[in-house]
Amino acid sequence: MIKIGMMLGDRYEILEKIGTGGMSDVYKARCHKLNRFVAVKVLKQEFSENANFVSKFRVEAQAAAGLMHPNIVNVYDVGEENGIHYIVMELVEGITLKKYIEKKARLSYKEAVSIAIQVSLGIEAAHNNHIIHRDIKPQNIIISKEGKVKVTDFGIAKAATSNTITSNVMGSVHYTSPEQARGGYSDEKSDIYSLGITMFEMLTGRLPFNGETTVAIAIKHIQEEMPSPQEFVPEIPYGVEQIVLKCCQKSPDRRYQSMAVLIDDLKQSLLNPEEAFVVMSDPEEEGATKFITDTEMAQIKKQSERRDHMEDTLRLKTETEPVMQEQEQDDEYEEDYDPKVERITTILTIVAGLIICGVIIFFVGKITGMFGFGGGNTESTVESTVTESTTDMFSMISVEGMSMAEAQKKLTDMGLLVAIVYEESDVYEKNEVIRADIEEGTQISAGTTVTLTVSGKEGREVPDVEGYSYTEAVNLLTERGFKYKKIESYSATVESGLVISQSPAGGQNASIESEVILEVSLGPEEDKVRVPNLIGIPEDEAIAKIIEAGLQVGLVGEMNSEEYEEGVVCYQSYTEGSFVAQNTEVDFKVSLGSETATYKYNASIEGPTIEEAPDYVAGTSVSVTVVADNGKILMDTTTTTFPLAGNFYGIASPRGTITFTYTVTTESTTTTNEAGEVITIPGGTETKSFIRTVEFVEE
Repeated sequence: MIKIGMMLGDRYEILEKIGTGGMSDVYKARCHKLNRFVAVKVLKQEFSENANFVSKFRVEAQAAAGLMHPNIVNVYDVGEENGIHYIVMELVEGITLKKYIEKKARLSYKEAVSIAIQVSLGIEAAHNNHIIHRDIKPQNIIISKEGKVKVTDFGIAKAATSNTITSNVMGSVHYTSPEQARGGYSDEKSDIYSLGITMFEMLTGRLPFNGETTVAIAIKHIQEEMPSPQEFVPEIPYGVEQIVLKCCQKSPDRRYQSMAVLIDDLKQSLLNPEEAFVVMSDPEEEGATKFITDTEMAQIKKQSERRDHMEDTLRLKTETEPVMQEQEQDDEYEEDYDPKVERITTILTIVAGLIICGVIIFFVGKITGMFGFGGGNTESTVESTVTESTTDMFSMISVEGMSMAEAQKKLTDMGLLVAIVYEESDVYEKNEVIRADIEEGTQISAGTTVTLTVSGKEGREVPDVEGYSYTEAVNLLTERGFKYKKIESYSATVESGLVISQSPAGGQNASIESEVILEVSLGPEEDKVRVPNLIGIPEDEAIAKIIEAGLQVGLVGEMNSEEYEEGVVCYQSYTEGSFVAQNTEVDFKVSLGSETATYKYNASIEGPTIEEAPDYVAGTSVSVTVVADNGKILMDTTTTTFPLAGNFYGIASPRGTITFTYTVTTESTTTTNEAGEVITIPGGTETKSFIRTVEFVEE
């Protein structure tokens, strides 16, 4: 039992309870060894008694303790004492993202994207260390008083088992990925899904899926289509909307495949929020018939060798069941837990998993002949193909100058597969073969794919997008495989944001991936002004330019920049040359220069030594002042006892000085002068001081 004032690990003094959740309580504590405040998360008694959970919990917590990143609440220590299992973490003074959203109702897209970038950087650092969070949600994201965004509770959800489930824990179902809701395997892309739901909530102030029970919500994650955030907040930019929708794809293969790619798109959305830069998977391409190569056939065979592992996994699934991470005290979505419904759902999930895996194993066995039934024809076909590809070798023929149809026929008659790419040429007629990727005379086998480069490009009809909104036009063009370029101009007749004209015109044929130029209306000329360039100029000049352009000065901030020197503008909220309404507020930020290194000083300050102060008497009052070389005073105190604890962070200088000032008292003395007179010299006090140089450690 944890009590205020008790010590854990002979160093952590429990001061007060600051939070509680489904599986643990959080206390503010003082680390006496380093003289700093920390947060101590203590497992509740019902979880501490589960040996299996505790074992996994310790492994995951120790792994998370190896993470050190500015956007992660760092774990300092893991321990156990008298049955109390605890984690010691960085103490962050701030507010959870959940509370922040509730306070502001919803966030602007710029603020939401900025927070998402910081969260993504923290998650990326964990993924690079093979640690998956599994419970990303606003309750597990903290915004410090300094505005720093930090992710907390890494690795805890993975340790949970079926006999630790409670109604409190199930609050996370609002952010869980479909594969987690099914009770199946989850990886880095599960965190990406949960981050997408979190972004949806930041942008709209609401959750995409809700229901009366946790099971109902989980089913919606699996079955229902993800709503667009623009349905609730139409002014959300197209690019930001697409990022959220890609993060929240039902299939993990259609989401972002890494945090790095997601971070790139998030940064792009701040620069060009309305651009269609998000690349979505093509369902038609994924559903198209594909040839099985020799390499892929070998991979299929290897899959059958893993069937024992699959069976072991299924067996383990009947024993354990993943659950969601603990819900913080500010989670408003607590649901009633029905054990009977949960057991039925679990059984149905396991049965469905067994049936699906059985079908997969059956077909793999049928293809490879692993079980020796029902696959005689298939097996002989596969063996025939493999034998032919390894023994029937012949020389590649010359196809240069042939018509595409003739070359295709000759190569397919030889048992080869043919792929076509197009290239413009002034030497070869249209549809004549320019070259093959395999040279004449090269020894090849049947089944090899030969890529032919053919003169000319395959044409496709350009969709007519005149009169459409820019976003709709971009969607239509990209769906048809065309690139696009946007130019803007004023129009007294075409509404702002609609396409005035296009080139090539709608209905004409153009080569795939050719660029269609879209002329987009800015509305009547008198209503718009062009945004000036502010980047690289001092703050006062930027303000003058904004006012001269007929705009207003918005928020002026500061930020570190590697590219721009201190004192000049390094960011503006509207791109140079874009057109906006008169009196629009333009935000900008001034560079603080490169982010400089900071230092810390964690040490015990010992009292004066004999060498430093021969006349110092222990117990005498001493004034101690610690000053960094840049003049910043870190400590100014008076004491009669040593050592003193020195714990200072964020110091801008690598070294400093400690000044000790103390008073020496002298007793009265008597002496006789040359005339034989006795003279008394009165006692008194004398102030003395000395300086000690110290080196700080880089943070």
